[in-house]
Amino acid sequence: MTRPIPRISTRGYYDLTDGTTLKKNPYYLYPKKDFQKIIDSKELTIMIHGLQNDNAGAVAKAVIARNKLRRLGYPHPVIGYSYDSNTTGAHLLAYAKHALSVGQMIAKKNGRNLATFVKDFKSISPKTKIRLIGHSLGSQVILSTVERLATNHSNIIESAHFFGASITSDVPSSKKYGALLEKVIRRKIVNYFSPTDDVLFWADKANFVAGPLGLHGATGKTITKYHQKKVAPENHRFASYAKVLNSFP
Repeated sequence: MTRPIPRISTRGYYDLTDGTTLKKNPYYLYPKKDFQKIIDSKELTIMIHGLQNDNAGAVAKAVIARNKLRRLGYPHPVIGYSYDSNTTGAHLLAYAKHALSVGQMIAKKNGRNLATFVKDFKSISPKTKIRLIGHSLGSQVILSTVERLATNHSNIIESAHFFGASITSDVPSSKKYGALLEKVIRRKIVNYFSPTDDVLFWADKANFVAGPLGLHGATGKTITKYHQKKVAPENHRFASYAKVLNSFP
């Protein structure tokens, strides 16, 4: 029997219909004993999935990330972050805009949850470098996490990698978010973007997401820690982006 991949979870913390907060506690860990084993690791990478992922989908994305990074020679722990992104009606065109809006709200709220984990883990394992990987809506979770951490922390995240990011293309150059990313992320932000990403193209054309960072890359003068790579995945799925990843971190 395959051992479950460790994950931080906020499943059931937010209403899938309207994004209402249902639970105030920050997160839970599963399996909890596995997190004891990664204390004092040299590094830790956290995979944050996108929209339309239930818990099984979140696990699958974390496994894809772990397996790919292992093949690239990355020897450190890779775990998942599982949150309420399977919002009601996300698979139906008539409800897609509302479902995305609720998903974005939940992703923003999860910034508090993931930021709390980062602070908690660094308090018991201060030398561990924490890296974040975000696919699609996961990029919003990362951005909101950075916003939360910026209040009292500098250089607490080692790096952030975006794949098919649904945040807007002006984020790395904006006075507000650019400064926050520069402060919180120690080493670098890498954006893998694809002009042929079918989902982001549709979201942009339908005005669901205005100028996704993952579609054409950043606009304006970006912060010095920001880098981007144009790639050609088969489609928007994280598995497709993982296939075109040739180095990490």
